[in-house]
Parts: sequence; C-alpha cells; structure tokens
Amino acid sequence: MTAVLVIAKAPVAGRAKTRLHGPYTPAEAAALAEAALADTLATVAALPAARRILVLDGEPGPWLPGGFEVTAQRGGGLDERIAAAFAHCPGPSLLIGMDTPQLAHAHLAGVFAPGAWTRHDAYLGPAADGGFWALALARATPALLLGVPMSTATTGREQRARLLRHGLSVGDLPELRDVDTAADVGPVAALAPGGRFAALARELGERG
Repeated sequence: MTAVLVIAKAPVAGRAKTRLHGPYTPAEAAALAEAALADTLATVAALPAARRILVLDGEPGPWLPGGFEVTAQRGGGLDERIAAAFAHCPGPSLLIGMDTPQLAHAHLAGVFAPGAWTRHDAYLGPAADGGFWALALARATPALLLGVPMSTATTGREQRARLLRHGLSVGDLPELRDVDTAADVGPVAALAPGGRFAALARELGERG
C-alpha cells in the first residue's frame, strides 16, 4: 500500500500564507490556511493509505484529525525538506502540500488504482503556476529531489525532467490550482464549495 505525506506549515498568524496579507489580515490568512489544511487532511484521512504522516513546520493543533503520525520538517530549502519527508517511507509514498483544499479522491485515483506501481515508478501532479501539488514515488532517493529549483514557474517541469533522467516512468495526475495569493482564494473555493475553506472564503468575501 501507499503511504501519504502531507507537508505543511502550522496555521499561525504572521507565519502562514503571508502572501495573502494585504487583502487579508494575518489572522484571516492563518484562518484560511487552517481551513485549507483541514480540508486536505480530511481527504487524506479517507484514503486507503498504508500510513498518514503530517510533516509539519510548527506545532499540531485542534485541526489535526486522528490517524496521523506527526513529524517535524527537516532541512533548509524546500527540496531538502521534501527529500527528508520521503525518507520516512521506504516504500511507495505520495507527498502533497496544504495549498489545494479542493483535493478530492478522484485527483489521486491514478496513484491508488490497482497496479499503479507496476504501470509507473512515479506520479506528478502539476500546479497551474508551474510547480507541482503532488509527487508520488515507488522508491524515493535524495538524487530524485535535491537541487530541483523550487517555487519557480518551471519547478514542475524540472522535477519531471529529473525523474525521467533517472530512468523513471512518470504518470500524470490532474493539474490543480494552488492557493498562493488572494486572487486564488475565490476560484479555488468555487471548486469545492462544501469544504471548510470555501465556507470561510464566502464568510470573508471576495478580495482577489
């Protein structure tokens, strides 16, 4: 079975979702981050996963459901933190972030389908901004991850190229939109109107 890693920052005002500041106050941005994280964790909790691990920068709070292991993020850059997260799972594992509260089981069907790991060695979910929202590996090694430039418009493409250079077969997951700025809040909320993130976005009003 596949383990699932969620890499996240604790939703603390002034530290979480700081790119939302301006249109949203630090407290509102943190509340949106908490809602996005809660929606993500709820989806992961319902997956047929071997393990569920929250790789956290910060301390867990009441938003954390049962059934998750919690471990601290290690490393400096995001590539190092992702590599360290994968080190917790020697077998097939899927890593996702907290920026896609619209995440649904259907988006991950390829990874959890019967025979998924006989068809491909890796799966990549591209983000609309050029990054990636999901990365699944049959067997992770630091060489697949370290040194890939993160948080750029070409991160997803460069991560895919790294996997291919190491001889991996890469399956595609659907493209999703991250919540990075205020302009992303409304469109992402509209994709999952029943979630906590969408409810809070409606309460706060459109500000993008």
